[in-house]
Amino acid sequence: MSKDALGWRKKFGVLAPSTNTIVQPDFHRMEVPGVTSHTARIHIRDQNLSSDEAMLRLLDQIRDEILRAIDRVKTAEVDYLVMGMSAETFWGGIEGSKAFVKRLEDYSGLKLATGSRSCMAALQRFNVKNIGVITPYQPIADQNVRRFFSEMGMNIVKLKGLKCPTAVAIAEVPEDVLRAALLEMNDDSIDAFVQVGTNLSMLRLADEAERWLGKPVIAINAATWWYALRDNGINDKVYGCGRLLREF
Repeated sequence: MSKDALGWRKKFGVLAPSTNTIVQPDFHRMEVPGVTSHTARIHIRDQNLSSDEAMLRLLDQIRDEILRAIDRVKTAEVDYLVMGMSAETFWGGIEGSKAFVKRLEDYSGLKLATGSRSCMAALQRFNVKNIGVITPYQPIADQNVRRFFSEMGMNIVKLKGLKCPTAVAIAEVPEDVLRAALLEMNDDSIDAFVQVGTNLSMLRLADEAERWLGKPVIAINAATWWYALRDNGINDKVYGCGRLLREF
């Protein structure tokens, strides 16, 4: 069987909102030899996130458009799908997350890595329970993040929701805001931090923060890419993107 000249080990199809400018460069930064990623854009017509109602409207757009994105990326004959957005993967807790995965896997015929499943797998590898969470979301999405982790046996000690007003504004949150959020939440009650929202740029900061906080800081893009690699039997280590990809 012929192999792709660059993706001779695996070709990952990434499903990302058209407004997302962070997940694609993050995934490219973490690529290993023989593995390539190919992004299909989910068309977002209304990127308003200024309220719970607006957040729900955006998720409706995602649900309407995501199967079309799968159709497009499958023309590249990809081997595996990676979800490049996270809110929908937490929605409805464990059962909602499972239903989301089943819908996409049944439709595509391919396995799927999601942010929610990846973060849980990461937390289990670090053997921690008490976590601090940073999100770019409105309260309704934060509630679903809390529900998912709680149902998985995690204890969210503190959560910082940034309430970004639009989908594009998530990518405009500067590192100093995220650094301040980590420092504000950090105390002995928290064993690890998790950042969700794939358009929130925290890959580099999470790697640095692990050194000065002395505890795991899991950026969702790092967790999702790590999960996708390991789920495909690819055990290459990646440096500069956190302990997860370096140690596990």
